[in-house]
Amino acid sequence: MAPMNNGDNNDIGEAIDILLVEPNPGDTRLFEENFRDAKLANAVHAVTDGEEALDFVYQRGDYEDAPRPNLILLELQLSGMSGQDVLSELESEEALSEIPVIVLTGSKAGEDLVKSSGIDADEYIQKPVEAEEFIEFVQEVEDFWFAVVKNDE
Repeated sequence: MAPMNNGDNNDIGEAIDILLVEPNPGDTRLFEENFRDAKLANAVHAVTDGEEALDFVYQRGDYEDAPRPNLILLELQLSGMSGQDVLSELESEEALSEIPVIVLTGSKAGEDLVKSSGIDADEYIQKPVEAEEFIEFVQEVEDFWFAVVKNDE
């Protein structure tokens, strides 16, 4: 997907690369469609499992030419390597631990489960279930991103 910029004054200028780790193709499509219409100039790169996510961030295999993501949206319920394992690996690598990670949870219980394992994400956002909830979700991600950028300045 090409970076999008609708000219809104809230755009941060440079497109951000978002890595979406989501096993459900229908949800991936909804994420991509809603991010296409977002205020953030962005490029969404989607992978379906933990192994692919790590290949993407390490820029290896099929993802050798992939950009280093500026933000990772991570679903915890993945086949093979779990989202918690991916988060743990990202946190253990100094170069990767700087990438903000938003964990997509199905409930408050999902957030509590991750926190109880001693691994902490930068943000937890409940995953939308209805199509119209995706717009609110994208707004939450935008708010988080603008807060991260503002804090880094």
